[in-house]
Amino acid sequence: MTRDLSPLFDPEGIIITGVSSHPGKFGFVTLHNILSAGYRGRVFPIGREPGEVLGHHVHGSIDDVPEGAADMVFICTPRRFNEDLLRAAAAKGVRAAFIAAAGYREAGPDGVEAERRLVALAHELGIAVAGPNGQGVVSTPSSMCAQIVAPYAPAGGIAIASQSGNFVSTLLNLARHTGVGVSRAVAAGNAAVLGIVDYLEWFADDPATRVSLIYVETVDDGRAMFERIRPLAEGKPIVVVKGGTSAAGARAAASHTGALASDDRIFDGMCRQAGLIRARDIEEGFEVAATFATQPLPRGNRSVIVTSAGGWGVAAVDAMADTTLTPVALPADLRDAIDRLLPPRWSKSNPIDMAGGETRDTVPEILEMVAIHPDVDSVVFLGLGIQSNTAEMMRGGPFHPDFGLERIVGFHERQDARYAEAAVEISERTGTPIVVATELVNTNPDNPGPAAMRAAGKMCHASAGRAVRSLDMLTRRATWLRARGLAT
Repeated sequence: MTRDLSPLFDPEGIIITGVSSHPGKFGFVTLHNILSAGYRGRVFPIGREPGEVLGHHVHGSIDDVPEGAADMVFICTPRRFNEDLLRAAAAKGVRAAFIAAAGYREAGPDGVEAERRLVALAHELGIAVAGPNGQGVVSTPSSMCAQIVAPYAPAGGIAIASQSGNFVSTLLNLARHTGVGVSRAVAAGNAAVLGIVDYLEWFADDPATRVSLIYVETVDDGRAMFERIRPLAEGKPIVVVKGGTSAAGARAAASHTGALASDDRIFDGMCRQAGLIRARDIEEGFEVAATFATQPLPRGNRSVIVTSAGGWGVAAVDAMADTTLTPVALPADLRDAIDRLLPPRWSKSNPIDMAGGETRDTVPEILEMVAIHPDVDSVVFLGLGIQSNTAEMMRGGPFHPDFGLERIVGFHERQDARYAEAAVEISERTGTPIVVATELVNTNPDNPGPAAMRAAGKMCHASAGRAVRSLDMLTRRATWLRARGLAT
């Protein structure tokens, strides 16, 4: 049965222990982050210093909190205090806890025993305990950033559960950078009570979540995990990144969470059988999850590349060689229709190299023609932002705004924003995935092309290869679902 984690992700009130006026302390940082993100519930700081912190009265004890006023406690105090704090919180009606404190299983025999007592107490009290040894929990539907670190991400459809708190920060930073937002995020830490699968089960029924993204280093019972995850993967996609895949990495994972990493070959086989989408690293994991969160599933593996210049298209075709994607030959009717829009020097094949023939309406028209064609299942669009890149140099040069530069600079910038908006709108309307890539998303994120993608909350990849890799994962997922009669 799915564990009810709504008090953890959507609490009506939060108790924070270990709060002080020192801005470097975890209790202060947690209170600050909760208030700064705009959390709408009641907040009860607990600390040894009387007075106020950030405009909120600091209570001396959990006993001072009205009964039923909070259903989550965030514990920033050292290990030796935490069992008593959990008992006091449970007496006030708290049903979930996040324990940021370290010093448990990862700290040796004494920590192992302390974690055993913590687990027994959580079961006795009926409290859903996240952690210990974690950084916090984020829930954008509740405007909640209960973390001992930054950042807070924009709202979106990706739910994150990670055995590494630092990777939660990494993924939230990527969400901010790309504009592809997050629904929930939790650092599982040692996962003493709540494990990764507990979060996945709750995400599966969460209307705010479209895709789950997990980072794991250890698997205590692989068969049990497999049996629980398999039915979940048939509903929403689950992207997994595994740490500790090498012998040295496994030893590092043991020192990190106090448990041994599983055999990677066995884990990989489990992922394939369960329908999990395995990414090679955390950056790819986010990009794949962001693609699932923002793109429709393709009908098949036939892909067309639309590019402003030939080299990018060649790179995309090369990247497809190691995937299930096929750079399909252009159908004759599609080739003839495009031929009427582009100069004679265009490629007349796939990739569609527009050869500098982009005018006011050319790119949106070609994207539309390709996306609606019955022999095309997906589109890769390359070169977004190239016109604005030229415009930026003109704007910053010594001749602007004279010699007609002001007019052409504005035109180029408007065009790139329009191309991005067209890619988003056409994909949503036709149900054909259109993945977009330009290095400018990293080198000049304020360029109007990638900036418009970010404003729309859509993934813009930094290279053709990365876009193709994510599109391949999307296509594999669609094929897996169709093989099971779960998609058409």
